[in-house]
Amino acid sequence: MWLFVAFLAVPLIEIALFIQVGGAIGLFPTLAIVVLTAILGTYLVRAQGFAAMAGLRQSFSQMSDPTEHLAHGAMILFAGALLLTPGFFTDAFGFALLTPPFRLAVIKYARGRVKVQGFTAGQATAGSSQPPRNDGETVDGEFVDLDTQTELEAEVGKKPTHSPSGWTKH
Repeated sequence: MWLFVAFLAVPLIEIALFIQVGGAIGLFPTLAIVVLTAILGTYLVRAQGFAAMAGLRQSFSQMSDPTEHLAHGAMILFAGALLLTPGFFTDAFGFALLTPPFRLAVIKYARGRVKVQGFTAGQATAGSSQPPRNDGETVDGEFVDLDTQTELEAEVGKKPTHSPSGWTKH
């Protein structure tokens, strides 16, 4: 029901704001404002998107909880969509989503309403109270010692037909 109200209310609010602003400053200045906010919004979304991705990469490299960085990234993406949508109301909400204090307030509000069951990142480290995950499944595989393989190929006279990939030693 709330989604229906939003889809009905937002266009009506935008139309009313276009009429009010257009009547006050004229048609071309109104259209110029809409185009300029889209251009400025695109620039800001790109800059903040890169910052959010850097934070996400850092959380992955440190094996820490990435949910806050993911939430920031999602809100920045949503802000970009709002800023590209012509209108004053959507632009105001889009610019609000680009400010970190507003995003933090939204995250704080969402944390109070969302219950996370659990989060694990990788295997348990020394000093951790959580043991490594064990499904009871055994993974069977084969391996070749590369030093032995190279010696065998030298004896037979075979050479590798490809360059090293970086994942193996040759």
